[in-house]
Amino acid sequence: MAGKVTEHAISIESTEVGQTSTGRYRGIHAALPLDGMEHVRRETSERSISITEDAQTTLAKRFEIVREAGKNAKNQSPTPKIQKVIFYLQNHKDFEKHYEPRVVSVGPIHHGKPKYKLGEKYKLVLTSEFIEDSGKSMGDVYKKIKEKIKELRDCFEEEVTKDYDDDAFAWLLFVDGCAILQFIYCLVKDKFKDLNIKNDSAAFGNQDLLLLENQLPYRLLILLMSLSEKKTELEDSIKTFIQRNISVPPAEDHSSIFRCEFLSGLSWKLCQRSKRRQAESEKKKSDYSKEKLHEQRISIEGDPIHLLDLLRTRLLANHGGQVVQNINPKKQMCLYWQSYRNIEELQAAGIHLKRSKISQRSLGDISFTTLLCFGFLWLPPLIVDDLTGPKFLNLIAYELCPDFMNDYGVTTYISFLESLIDEAKDVKELRKAGILYNLLGSDQEVAQLFNEIGTDLVPNNDIYNDVRFKIQQYYKNKVKTLISQAINDHFRSPWTFIAFLAAFLALLLSALQTWYTVPWLNKKN
Repeated sequence: MAGKVTEHAISIESTEVGQTSTGRYRGIHAALPLDGMEHVRRETSERSISITEDAQTTLAKRFEIVREAGKNAKNQSPTPKIQKVIFYLQNHKDFEKHYEPRVVSVGPIHHGKPKYKLGEKYKLVLTSEFIEDSGKSMGDVYKKIKEKIKELRDCFEEEVTKDYDDDAFAWLLFVDGCAILQFIYCLVKDKFKDLNIKNDSAAFGNQDLLLLENQLPYRLLILLMSLSEKKTELEDSIKTFIQRNISVPPAEDHSSIFRCEFLSGLSWKLCQRSKRRQAESEKKKSDYSKEKLHEQRISIEGDPIHLLDLLRTRLLANHGGQVVQNINPKKQMCLYWQSYRNIEELQAAGIHLKRSKISQRSLGDISFTTLLCFGFLWLPPLIVDDLTGPKFLNLIAYELCPDFMNDYGVTTYISFLESLIDEAKDVKELRKAGILYNLLGSDQEVAQLFNEIGTDLVPNNDIYNDVRFKIQQYYKNKVKTLISQAINDHFRSPWTFIAFLAAFLALLLSALQTWYTVPWLNKKN
C-alpha cells in the first residue's frame, strides 16, 4: 500500500514538473494512451494551421490597404475639401486667436460651441432677412439644399460631417449659407444698424469669414444666390468684399532725385520686355506640366472652392506659379545661401525699394531690375492691420492642406518678405517706399508679426529664385554698390545736387575760359 502511494505521488510530481518546464501537455502525454496522444497532436496541428491562416488573412488585408492607399492617391479629387487646420499647426501658441472664429461659427467644425450663441442669434436674423429679400419661401430654399445634400457633403472632409445626418446637415447649410450672403451684403451696403448688429461684431465677423475652419462650399453660395431676386447684387457684394480685403491706397511719389521715376521707370520697362521674351522662349522649350496642379487651376478659373480660396486666387492674380526648370547651378546656390540679411543691408549696398507698377495687385509682383549702377527691388503694396495675421496664417494653412496641390504662392511671398524684415528699421523703409501701410501699431509690432507668421515655413524657392539671384549678384558687385552708395549718400537732397551742378558748371566755365585765354596771350606775345 505504501508503495502504491509512493508511485502515485511520483506520478503527480512528474506531471507537475512537465507542466512547469514544457507545457501542460507533457504530463498528460505520459498518462494518455496512444489514441489520446494522436488526438492532442491533431488538435495542436489544427490550431497551428488556424493561426497561420489568420496571419495570412491579416497580411492580405494589409496588402489590400496599401493597394487602396495607392489608388486613392491617384484618384484624389482635384479640388480640396473643407477641413480642419493641419495637425502640426494646431500647436501654434495663439491657435485660438488666429484660427478659430471670434463671433460666428460657419459650417460644421465649430458649430454648437457655447461661446458662439450670440453668433447663432445673428445668423438667424440674417437668414430671415435673406429669405425676405429673395422672394422665395423658406421651405423652397431649404428643399433645394436638401436635394443637393450629397454633393454638398462631398465638399467636406468626412471627419467633420460624420456627426450630422442629412436633415441636420441640410439645416446647418441653409442657415449658415443664407447668413453669410446676407452678412456680406449688409457689410458692403452698411446696413447692420437696421439689424441691430454692432460694428465690433461686424468687424470680427469679417475676419471669421476668412478662416480655414469656417468655410462653406462656394457652390452652396452660388445655389442660394441663384434662388434670390437680388442675385446680381449679392454677386457684386462678394466681389467688393474680397476687393476690400486686398485693396491698397494709390501710389505716391517716394523718390529722391536719383531714385526718380524716370530711372526706375526705364529700368522697369526694360525688365518687363525681357520677361516677355523669356516667357515666350520658355513656353516653346518647356513641356512642363503637372496634372493635379493643372486640374486645380481649371477649377480656380471656374468657381472657387470657398471664400478663402477666392481671396487667395485674387491675391495671386497674374502670379501663375511658374516653376523654373533646368536651374543654373549658380542660381541653385541662391536657394540655400545669400549674403544679405535685411532691408537695411540692401539699402547700404545701394539697392532702392520701389512699389510694383502692376495695376492689378498680386503678391507675385516681385522683381529686381538694374540700370547703370542702380538697383531696384520692386515689391507689391500691402496694408498691415489687425486682420493681416489671421488672414495670412489661414491662407498658409490652406496651402498646407494635404489634398490641395498648389505652388505655395502665399507661403513663399510671406517667407520672402520675412527674410527682408528683421526689425523696426526695415519696416520704416518699406513704409517710406509706399510698400507697407502700417495700420497695426508701431513698426516693431509689424516686424514681430512677420517674424511670427514666417516661422517654420517651407516655401517654393523656385518662384523668386531669379530675383534672389539678381540681388545677390548686385550685392557682390563692389564697384556698383560703392558708386550707388556714394550717390545715395551725397546727393540724397535735390539742393545738394543743385549745388554740385552749380559747382560743376563753374569749374567747366573756368576751364573753358582758361582754354580760350591762353592762345590769345601767346599770340599777343
